[in-house]
Amino acid sequence: MTGSVSAPRRDRGAVLALGFGTTVAMWIAGYLLRLPWVHAPSALVAAAMLLLLAAGGFVAGRTTGSWRTGALAGLLTMSLNVLILGSLLTSTEAPNQFRPGAAIWLPGALLAGAAIGGLTALAGTRSRRTEATPPDWTGIFAGVAAVATLGLVTIGGLVTSNDAGLAVVDWPNSFGYNMFLYPLARMTGGVYYEHAHRLFGSLVGLTTLVLAIVLWRTENRAWVKRLALLAFALVVAQGILGGLRVTGRFTLSADPAQTAPSLALAVVHGVTGQIFFALMVALAVVTTRRFRDPAPPEPVPAAATERGLSALLVAALAVQLVLGAVLRHTGTGLLIHISMATLVAGAAVAAGVRAWGLYGRIGPLRRTGKTLLILLGAQLTLGVAALAAVTMRRPETPAPLWEAIVTTSHQVTGALLLATGVALAIWCRRLLVPGAQAERADGVTAAA
Repeated sequence: MTGSVSAPRRDRGAVLALGFGTTVAMWIAGYLLRLPWVHAPSALVAAAMLLLLAAGGFVAGRTTGSWRTGALAGLLTMSLNVLILGSLLTSTEAPNQFRPGAAIWLPGALLAGAAIGGLTALAGTRSRRTEATPPDWTGIFAGVAAVATLGLVTIGGLVTSNDAGLAVVDWPNSFGYNMFLYPLARMTGGVYYEHAHRLFGSLVGLTTLVLAIVLWRTENRAWVKRLALLAFALVVAQGILGGLRVTGRFTLSADPAQTAPSLALAVVHGVTGQIFFALMVALAVVTTRRFRDPAPPEPVPAAATERGLSALLVAALAVQLVLGAVLRHTGTGLLIHISMATLVAGAAVAAGVRAWGLYGRIGPLRRTGKTLLILLGAQLTLGVAALAAVTMRRPETPAPLWEAIVTTSHQVTGALLLATGVALAIWCRRLLVPGAQAERADGVTAAA
């Protein structure tokens, strides 16, 4: 299958994967550097963004041997960056009005992206190593989408940890501005956390849409196409849930008296976000070259045990996810959350140790089991730290920075645990089959 893919199609796949990948890296770097407690100088932010743009072009040249691919990837990157360029080019005095010269800046940014991508790709071609098997760009693109979603989950966690969920009173506008034209100069404090979350959500939504289109056009597995469409439907629903969490109903009013923020929707929004991340990781797994390998699964006597244990782990993690979201947003249910954590830990240890120890010769199972155990250790440590942070602070005092970091890390690691559990369940079904079942299948094949 891989060898039959035409060069133009591979080039298109490279442009999408590298263009979106570079954009995600630039946005994450820009977000971190502009955090209220970092607030790096604008020159440093611009330098970091340009460096990442150049790195994306270099990788394009090194992996494809084509400067054109780098130029197109750079053009795509800057086209996606238009989603935030509006924040730099709008007036702070009047909503939705561009500054003088914006008509030159926008096309200039596109041309600069193509030029930087093409030139650095040309440099990358000089160090290119010819590989027998070209990169699987569709699988890489799915991985980029999963990483982007993890970034969104992290940014959303910081919104909750800093009590910034209602910092912007309207939706889909932002204080009367078009969401993509709200001035960067006004993004301070809680507004920065909430508005950046909205912008990053738009990037993840667009990435999911393009990935769904790519899989629909290139996949020959109907169930993968349906999974991609489900992901797109879920990201749309997630965006609407996030907006209605702020307004309570569909309205463009920026008057707080005309809105009814919903705490229940905040909980649902938090849960759905982590489920969506797990779904994107599932797509990344099933689009890998190893998963699509026609080699049959390995017959083992305990395959049914591994499948059942991994499914049980996913179910337990899903329940714990809901309990954690309720605790984060309402402050209730601490004891049941801790009690459930002991059950989750037991299931995770059993599944992780078995995958890592019993199937060390099977790379995906070994790596996933090991990752699961590492994440579990980190999550238990972060859980204790988060509990200590919350219980030691007086309710009337604002949360210190370290508490926000610890609680957000605890939430993000929980999302990673759920996604890893899903990945393990998928790999168990793909790579393992009950021995008796395999023998029956072999007998049927021999008789035929």
